[in-house]
Amino acid sequence: MNNSTRAPRGTLHLIPVGLGEAPINAWLPAQVQALAGSIPLYIAENAKTARAFLKLTQLTRPLQEITIHELSPRTDDATLQSWLEPLRSGQDIGLVSEAGCPAVADPGARAVTIAHGWGVTVRPWVGPSSILLGLMASGLDGQRFTFHGYAPVEPAERVKQLKAWEHLSSKQHQTQMLIETPYRNSAMFASLIEHLKGNTRLCIARSLTTPEEWVRTLTVAQWKAQTVPALDKHPTLFLFQAV
Repeated sequence: MNNSTRAPRGTLHLIPVGLGEAPINAWLPAQVQALAGSIPLYIAENAKTARAFLKLTQLTRPLQEITIHELSPRTDDATLQSWLEPLRSGQDIGLVSEAGCPAVADPGARAVTIAHGWGVTVRPWVGPSSILLGLMASGLDGQRFTFHGYAPVEPAERVKQLKAWEHLSSKQHQTQMLIETPYRNSAMFASLIEHLKGNTRLCIARSLTTPEEWVRTLTVAQWKAQTVPALDKHPTLFLFQAV
């Protein structure tokens, strides 16, 4: 079959979802809302949160008629390829993360890799990213930065890793970013101010884009004299830069 008769390919749409409870118009353009509501097939990090997101959009069909495949690190390549197969026959597919931008610090990047391998169009859409929003608001270096995801849970390993990241930050003049499971946020904050150097600048970015949003950057020494608002149960990004 030559290219002139080959069936058109669909598009893999990368659609950001909210970072918390806030009006959708505050964080997602109307064009993207309309697009999200028109796609009949989704691959999602979490099917429940994907449905909650879709209820906020301009749905063109009943929610129960939208297929949602739940992607995890345990999903094998053959299964993921079967979910993406409709792209080959012209079907558009939406890819969403549990929060924020898909394929950024989530397993959706695997779907994007497959789509590129098939020559399928991949279209990223504008929406919230806690990593970029936190970096923007921190005042730390926005030219050189890295996102680590989670630090080790075991205390001794955590301290060792935080100090290694601080050394890297000083050597590379680089902002370090990490997250924690929300119920352990206070413990992470305590570890940071106990084990980082006093002149290292630390930013706490809590519940971005929501009414609970709170962002502040101080040195570690200054943080030790501050009263910090509640962090547990709130999605929080921690950023620091050493001198």
